[in-house]
Amino acid sequence: MTLRKGLIIFLLLSFGVSAIVLLSSVDSGTWSTILRADKRFLLLALGFVLCAWACDASRFCALSRAAGESIDFRLGMVLTWLHYFGCAVTPMQSGGGPFQVYVLYKKNVPLGKGIAITLTRTLLTILILGILVPVAVFIEPELLRGRLFLKGVFSYVLAFIIVSWVLVVLSIARPCVIKRWGRVFTLWLKRFGVVRPERVLRIAKRINLEVDNYNLNFQMFFSSGLRYFLLGIVLSVFHLLFIFSVLPCLIASVGLPFHYLQAFLAQAVFMFLLYFVPTPGASGVAEGGGAALFGFLVPWNMAGVMAIAWRFFTEYLAIAMGVAVAVKLLGWGVTEELYEHEPPVEEEGAECEFSGPENEKKHEHE
Repeated sequence: MTLRKGLIIFLLLSFGVSAIVLLSSVDSGTWSTILRADKRFLLLALGFVLCAWACDASRFCALSRAAGESIDFRLGMVLTWLHYFGCAVTPMQSGGGPFQVYVLYKKNVPLGKGIAITLTRTLLTILILGILVPVAVFIEPELLRGRLFLKGVFSYVLAFIIVSWVLVVLSIARPCVIKRWGRVFTLWLKRFGVVRPERVLRIAKRINLEVDNYNLNFQMFFSSGLRYFLLGIVLSVFHLLFIFSVLPCLIASVGLPFHYLQAFLAQAVFMFLLYFVPTPGASGVAEGGGAALFGFLVPWNMAGVMAIAWRFFTEYLAIAMGVAVAVKLLGWGVTEELYEHEPPVEEEGAECEFSGPENEKKHEHE
């Protein structure tokens, strides 16, 4: 799938499903409620979004310091917007890696470290959400009681939580197991014709290098970079706190009652689900599923509007900034090339990326 095709699919699904949601939920009372909206709460929602971006940018800075590199806040903000842009044009909501790694590489951050930084940034968010989901059900059992949709969502999410934690523990404690599974999975893909035979060896080597980079970077995070890694965790928590505060502001803006904790925890469950939806930027599912979910928090005639407004503040604004940054900073040609062909990882360089002080001195001279 090309970059243009991914972007077109995202736009078609987002606008198409949004139109269906609005047609099925909006009535005459909806428009009068919207016209009476308190703009102060909308500005507060925008303020929370800006704070979330700032936390995300600062998290990139902290994780870079933990990996022995240094980037400024401005570059961290660029990486944040590129993350959202990448999410919009790649399956599921965890894309953006190739664009971020390329920009970091142009700023003299080694490829191996760039991959580890971007991977860890996404992993932190997923792991925190993975902790929040069981807590959400424990604190607010009403989220699932008598609601088949959320029960289905929870079952789906719970399976991913278990798999995610198993993979994380194994990747740190037994990386050889992950490498073996990766090789077996690649061979299965070859058998079904998904992967061409001539690419099997290249993919297997790439999996080995990615696992090594990830494992070595975590070792650094828990040793010399522990202080900055812990800061990255704190910033990840605040990032989600600000994002999840947007929906209560939107509900309050139209004068509807809301339960902050219930709205917060419902978003945690839903956002975790969106990370594993196989459409560009989780488009379509985010709008339709958001309306179905928010229908439990607000009247149905406002659920569709809330879902689309929520996506506008939490995703569409950042995606628009990401498109502008990608075109201005990288150019459309480079952006499309990075999308179709990720930056190559040199085997030798990746293996000694974290070898110690000697490597750092060598990098400084370069």
